Amino acid sequence: MARRHANTRIPGPASKDLRAAKAEWSNRLFFSRGKQVPENFSATALSITRTAYRSVSPVPADNVVGVGIGEKMSYGQHTGIWAVKFFVRRKYAPNDIQRKHLLPKSIGGLEVDVEEAGDFQRFAARKRSVQAATANPRTLIRPAQPGCSVGFKDPNNLSTMAGTFGALVRDKGASFILSNNHVLADEDRLAVNAPIFQPGLLDDDDVKDDQIAKFSRAIRLKNNNPNKVDCAIAVLQKPSLATKEILKIGAPQGVADATIDMIVHKFGRTSGYTVGRVSSVDTDVTVQYETGSFTFNEQIIVVGLSGQPFSAAGDSGSLIVERPSNKAVGLLFGGSPTHTIANHIGDVLKALKVSLA
Repeated sequence: MARRHANTRIPGPASKDLRAAKAEWSNRLFFSRGKQVPENFSATALSITRTAYRSVSPVPADNVVGVGIGEKMSYGQHTGIWAVKFFVRRKYAPNDIQRKHLLPKSIGGLEVDVEEAGDFQRFAARKRSVQAATANPRTLIRPAQPGCSVGFKDPNNLSTMAGTFGALVRDKGASFILSNNHVLADEDRLAVNAPIFQPGLLDDDDVKDDQIAKFSRAIRLKNNNPNKVDCAIAVLQKPSLATKEILKIGAPQGVADATIDMIVHKFGRTSGYTVGRVSSVDTDVTVQYETGSFTFNEQIIVVGLSGQPFSAAGDSGSLIVERPSNKAVGLLFGGSPTHTIANHIGDVLKALKVSLA
């Protein structure tokens, strides 16, 4: 199991001041305003499309979706300067923002960087009409491999969904599928022992033959306090039904701490194999779910290389691993078209009391 991620992830003598400044602004923007559920929020609209679900405003309480620590970028170029980073839905020109709504240019002598990220949403794929798919990883795979489609059946038959099988984990000799709470537990709405299918029913509606596991347990999502993880496990019906070999990547070789500028890769149900760079390991974010808005502390932010997206809706649950060591560093659970958010894998394994197979 990974050691607790340490303060050494943030380089330089100013790391303590950077963390203090980040915490101050995170509390100011996220935790002083309670549960962030927009009045016109629509779960149906969120499920069907990844476009913005509310009007864009330069007011920081509406526009800022993340506060973290990372390298300051200038016109797309690396500067080598560490800064408090504000991730915003839309980046406005200063003259388009009222003075009272401007974000600080510096905080106590520390650099500040504002980066456009769009809306952060959980990344399971869910639609109101089932759509079959035939290409890997959305087909039946036995033994199932991490990176393939997985999901639950809506007890009310109102929607179908699919996420990603992240990793094979173990506890007391039993084997489990690891993914997100919203992929295996329907945001805490699914009953224990509910059937889990591979592929997810969005990709193949064969309820009779595609069941692979039963939902076991999840870490409950909190809407009045910060979260650290979005994770859950489902016990396999038979150990032989799944393997630890991630599609196109291979088996994870233990765990490691994510570090800024680490090059990582993953395989997900929707975007398949992608490569990215860790841009922050200590970002607080607010993420939209079907049941509301949840805030997460100390999350990993990954951006795709060569201007390509690192993930998309349906990739939720993917295991993020370092290249070339293949050590697991994070569990993907959300993001925007440009930025991916992941839990630290050490936090996930500790919370669920499991280990990688």
